[in-house]
Amino acid sequence: MPQSVHTALIEVLGNAVLSAIGAMRIAPDRALRIFAEHGITQLEKTAWYPLESVLGAYRSIQKQIGPNTMRAVGRNIPKNAEFPPGLSTVEQALRSLDTAYRMNHRGAGNIGGYHFESTGARRARMTCDNPYPCPMDEGLVEAVAERFKPQDAFFIRVQHETELCRERGDAACVYNVSW
Repeated sequence: MPQSVHTALIEVLGNAVLSAIGAMRIAPDRALRIFAEHGITQLEKTAWYPLESVLGAYRSIQKQIGPNTMRAVGRNIPKNAEFPPGLSTVEQALRSLDTAYRMNHRGAGNIGGYHFESTGARRARMTCDNPYPCPMDEGLVEAVAERFKPQDAFFIRVQHETELCRERGDAACVYNVSW
């Protein structure tokens, strides 16, 4: 987790957390058990949960089940989380990730964020300096870009840059996105 991120007083909206359960549809009981081990025994869309507990559950999911499941959790987030209205392009959607992130978190503290930079026609760089697992962010960025990709785009490509990685102790992960 980045040193500058302080999560003790932060809460996460239940709707966003429900993405984990939805992504683990082949083993929802296991997901619920993992959340219960971290103090979250009932998930409700409009309730708020301690970020530390959610992060603990996500770390357990990644360790016990694997990074592909965490990527699936990230891919499932846009189905449940609150996003700003009026988005119609990949660029708008990726730019909105930081706003959406803040719409689904509350409390005092630095929670990092999602930082968009255009790098060319149909290309962008997303810098993620939040406390979530990198496979989750990779899945989230990919799903948001896919949701808003133009009809003439054949694919969305999200590549994790190798120079920086929060799992190695860096402050951020950087993803190159093309569509």
